Amino acid sequence: QVQLVESGGGLVPAGGSLRLSCAFSGRTFRNYAMGWFHQAPGKEREFVAAISTSGARTNYLDSVKGRFTISRDNSKDTVYLQMNNLKPEDTAVYYCAARDGSMRYAFSEYDYWGQGTQVTVSS
Repeated sequence: QVQLVESGGGLVPAGGSLRLSCAFSGRTFRNYAMGWFHQAPGKEREFVAAISTSGARTNYLDSVKGRFTISRDNSKDTVYLQMNNLKPEDTAVYYCAARDGSMRYAFSEYDYWGQGTQVTVSS
């Protein structure tokens, strides 16, 4: 059974940066595409970024392009989300997700989820 544990959330001022990490265990990490999603209060969970099994391909929500970078280290079974120039509208719980196979963007396409980490950006 895959387990995902996120870390790195917190409270930052607008314009600040955070790096989220997600530690993967239970299966062979390099076989899984990884994604980050966020969910703000009263809103649906939304795709933020995804990365292919090798790390060669990535994709992003339009509103985070140029500010967020997803990466993975297959030797450490970890995926990261570097978030720069944070804005108050980025405030949400951020979830790491894994799927066995190719990269996808829909919430329903992912098989495993972490517990989430809170990101709060003050104005």
